[in-house]
Amino acid sequence: MKKFIITTTIFLIYSFVFYVVLLYFWGQYASPRFKPNFVYKIGSGGHTYTRLSEVKIFGEVDILFLGSSHAYRGFDTRIFLNNGLKTFNLGSSSQTPIQTKVLLDRYLDRLKPKLVIYEVYPEIFNLDGVESSLDVISNDKNDIQSLKMAFKVNNMKVYNAFIYGFIHDLFGLNKSYYEPVIKGDDKYVSGGFVERKIDFYQPKKLEKREIIFKDYQLAAFSEIIKTLKKQKIPLILVYAPIPKSNYNNYTNNNYFDSIMNRYATYFNFNEIISLNDSLHFYDYHHLNQKGVEKFNKKLIEILRENNAIIFESLCKK
Repeated sequence: MKKFIITTTIFLIYSFVFYVVLLYFWGQYASPRFKPNFVYKIGSGGHTYTRLSEVKIFGEVDILFLGSSHAYRGFDTRIFLNNGLKTFNLGSSSQTPIQTKVLLDRYLDRLKPKLVIYEVYPEIFNLDGVESSLDVISNDKNDIQSLKMAFKVNNMKVYNAFIYGFIHDLFGLNKSYYEPVIKGDDKYVSGGFVERKIDFYQPKKLEKREIIFKDYQLAAFSEIIKTLKKQKIPLILVYAPIPKSNYNNYTNNNYFDSIMNRYATYFNFNEIISLNDSLHFYDYHHLNQKGVEKFNKKLIEILRENNAIIFESLCKK
């Protein structure tokens, strides 16, 4: 029996090493059509690589923004800076609470925010987290937090990306990579914001749908709330504006609002600010720069009115 266990252990070790080596060369040289379960794209959309490189040297901030693409495309760090507030936007594409927790665990102590504003788009609570995990793994360091994230998402693409990314980190294979400030219609702005070339949405008919919460995403969301409460960092939840033609197709907006209100101070800007679907958005769920400016102006106004003590303390230099 002892010999069997030793033999089996040795076999498993050799098999794992062989798989890792094969995975690396497969990832490097195989055609994409032959690797459906392999996705590793450094410098993917949303300037995640640049954002997660900058955060490592950014220093303390007044406000930290968290969330999906509605965060990094919705909170313009320049507008807040013009109002005396140093901010950093830690949003990423399709970021679900699982990835938010990973990034918060990595960078909260470095940024030491006086206030956290967490953008909560309903759809992120019903995503499996695969897309965002691949984005974070490909564009940031890979550590124990990455491994925990991979286990929670439990997807072969994520496991493969983690192994491949870990090899790249171990041997410094990404050190020479440089992501351009301007990529296509996107321009990276210091502090994590991405400004998109002005474009306008042509509203289309969308299907009715229901807001659904995955249990494990809501559990990760609760852990984030606990982390911030433990460190006594004020939190504001924000549902950023989306076109009315999209917002009105959700059948249970009141339900979503009621859930968010249980966790922290919450503002649904779809009920607060009136924007034009064609003038203030570039697609069915993202603001264009004209919309961003109106949204941010209103948010700062609300911070002043409803969180006067917090806002005044943030502005003290």
